[in-house]
Amino acid sequence: MTEPRSDSSPAPSRRRVLAATAAGGAAALAAPVLAPAGTATAAAGATGAPVAAVGTAGAPTDPIRPDDPRYLSLTQRGCNGRFIGKPDYYRVVHSTAEVVDAVQRAVREGRRIAVRSGGHCFEDFVDHPDIKAVIDMSPMREISYDAKQRAFCVQPGAQLAEVYRELFLGWGVTIPAGATAEVGIGGHVVGGGYGVMSRRDGVSVDHLHALEVVVVDADGTARAVVAKRDPDDPHHDLWWAHTGGGGGNFGIVTRYWFRTPGARGDDPTKLLPKAPGSFLAFRAGWTWKDLDARGFKALLRNHGEWHERNSDPDSPYANLFSVLMVNTTQAAGSGAVLAGVIDAAVPGARRLVDDYIAAVGRGVGAEPAIRRPPLSWLNALTSITDTRSSPFKVKSAYLRKTFTDRQIDVLHEHLRPSDDPAGRISGTLWLVAYGGAARKVAPDATAVAQRDSILKAVYMAGWDAETQDGTRETEWVRSLYRGVYADSGGVPVPGAVSDGAFINYPDADLADPEQNTSGVPWYTLYYKDNYPRLQRVKAKYDPRDEFRHRLAIRPAR
Repeated sequence: MTEPRSDSSPAPSRRRVLAATAAGGAAALAAPVLAPAGTATAAAGATGAPVAAVGTAGAPTDPIRPDDPRYLSLTQRGCNGRFIGKPDYYRVVHSTAEVVDAVQRAVREGRRIAVRSGGHCFEDFVDHPDIKAVIDMSPMREISYDAKQRAFCVQPGAQLAEVYRELFLGWGVTIPAGATAEVGIGGHVVGGGYGVMSRRDGVSVDHLHALEVVVVDADGTARAVVAKRDPDDPHHDLWWAHTGGGGGNFGIVTRYWFRTPGARGDDPTKLLPKAPGSFLAFRAGWTWKDLDARGFKALLRNHGEWHERNSDPDSPYANLFSVLMVNTTQAAGSGAVLAGVIDAAVPGARRLVDDYIAAVGRGVGAEPAIRRPPLSWLNALTSITDTRSSPFKVKSAYLRKTFTDRQIDVLHEHLRPSDDPAGRISGTLWLVAYGGAARKVAPDATAVAQRDSILKAVYMAGWDAETQDGTRETEWVRSLYRGVYADSGGVPVPGAVSDGAFINYPDADLADPEQNTSGVPWYTLYYKDNYPRLQRVKAKYDPRDEFRHRLAIRPAR
């Protein structure tokens, strides 16, 4: 997967990073991307034929092995301290040609491959003991306008902050993506990608025009192909699979091209959504002292019902994005916090915010403390957050409607602070605004199947690796999740209230029959009716199953 600050202990520090991840839909999987548009390397990759292995210095990159002083720094690039990989080597790549060469060599050597762009995988898909060759895309960060494609070309190693900055300062445009500045776009987009502008502009893949992918054929040959949105494109299905199919499944993306469907002409300033000039930011908070069982239930019911009423694409609130955060700690100012932004240029923006806060807080029993700091577009989305690799566990769910009363009771029981300091857990629930323009797209038009949901729920717990082993924290978040979804086998089975889970926040527990007793397989929770098509794409473009992990798409047989 893409984050709020109040207390300073290591676990809450990780929680703050996750917070922004939740708020921005950060990529959970490191599934790469690219080479500069218009170069000889890019042209060779676009043909679909094997690309000569030529790096920036005219030679393939050398593997970085455990005896290399750079190796330790690469093992510590991941954001989740639960997992530390020990591959045979890393290859740090700079071009599509180098990616083809790195994949070809790993296939020839029989080494299992993983890919990393920003390093924000929430499970061990990159740092698993079976992974022997990690391809690191972090140097591939070019962002440019490709006049031939009439689209913006972005390499997978570019961080979201860099993407926002270049698109805005160069052309005044943006894409709807995450709020975590240091997330690499490589894995973020392939899982769907959403963020503060998604209620207005949809999800990231709604603006994906084309992409370049390094795949491995049945005979073990690595090659780069370009897949486009155009239904007549021979690789259209490969494009479709990368619009929500998740990273690490089909190959390695080496380039993305973005252009809004229906955009016309050659003026790049009109080919993607305009970025806001500034945001009106808001933050309202309720302390645990004010949140007894009745007040807590009122708060969550108000919040959910407001989103039920105001999540259509034509809602006057389509420009408003928010996250309701509920923390378990008893630190000063903790409890429930409602934070968000709205385009300051929207008529009546302040009134809309005031009405929203009033509606969410109605009947809670205490007046919230409210702050409204002004934020420019770049200040809001390009501030680097705390990224220390503290360990954590995350689970997710989509909501079609607000939680039931029984579910809210379970949430209150788990989230309210313990009176016993020894029993306290650093846990959090985030309810992230969704809906709006994301609803304009049919559930089978892209691989993102959950198009009519109103909220994304993120459940998380973190701990200090130096003093805790994470057993209590992991069981706490599992118990919370099982309790909330007890009526459907401990997982958010698609139905009237829930709608499965978000693949960019992967959770291996969904494939564990002890944690998922619903009888509904993990892939239905993530992909719903889109899974069979994803399997067919997998069989065509990765027939050897070279790209795989614990929640990988299985090839159709």
